[in-house]
Amino acid sequence: MSVHTNNVQILKKNGIPTFAVLPYEDYLGLLPKKKDDTVPQEVAEKAILNEMPLIKAWRLHLQLTQKKVAEKAGITQAALSQMERAENTNRTATLEKLAAAMGLTVEQVKD
Repeated sequence: MSVHTNNVQILKKNGIPTFAVLPYEDYLGLLPKKKDDTVPQEVAEKAILNEMPLIKAWRLHLQLTQKKVAEKAGITQAALSQMERAENTNRTATLEKLAAAMGLTVEQVKD
């Protein structure tokens, strides 16, 4: 999501850009459309700093076991374990099941 505007004012301190002031409507365009599609900082940090898929980062953040998420998603714990590996690419249908099992949206668990 990006908004392009020519109405940005750059504020500098000691010649170094410090703040960007933009029209409120442009600012609103930068915000997520739905609050439900956001990812908490703790989840993002787990995913980025530990190089783990969002599925695993969310599961750990929500303090859920693989077994519990797998049962709710209708898959085996072994299948979930395999899906949580960084090199794995999951199908949208599978992501939908996992997201629903954790009370999330698909956008929140897509890498």
